Amino acid sequence: MINYNNKTFRPVSNTENGETSNDTVFYYKQNGNILTSEYSGGRIIKGHLIGLVGDSGNIEMRYHQVNDKGEIMTGICISKPEILPNGKIRLHESWEWTSGDKSKGQLIIEEQ
Repeated sequence: MINYNNKTFRPVSNTENGETSNDTVFYYKQNGNILTSEYSGGRIIKGHLIGLVGDSGNIEMRYHQVNDKGEIMTGICISKPEILPNGKIRLHESWEWTSGDKSKGQLIIEEQ
């Protein structure tokens, strides 16, 4: 299992219907297979996620955030890790809003 504890991630790409940008910073904590994160930046004033890390490092998560319009947005996400040549982690994420327009998107975040 990959350990994400105390790692920081930033988006490198997202689909247009997403709210994260390269100004968003995710601070990951992990205890056993339970992952949590606080994040903010760009259009996101404050966000939290909680997830479960599988044996292969995949993460199944739920998130909620307050955006710069004062809206609470919620969603689900599946993240699949890739270990880069420099040893850092890149996460390929498939996400879906469970609020708003309920659209889907793709996000890539990389360990800083």
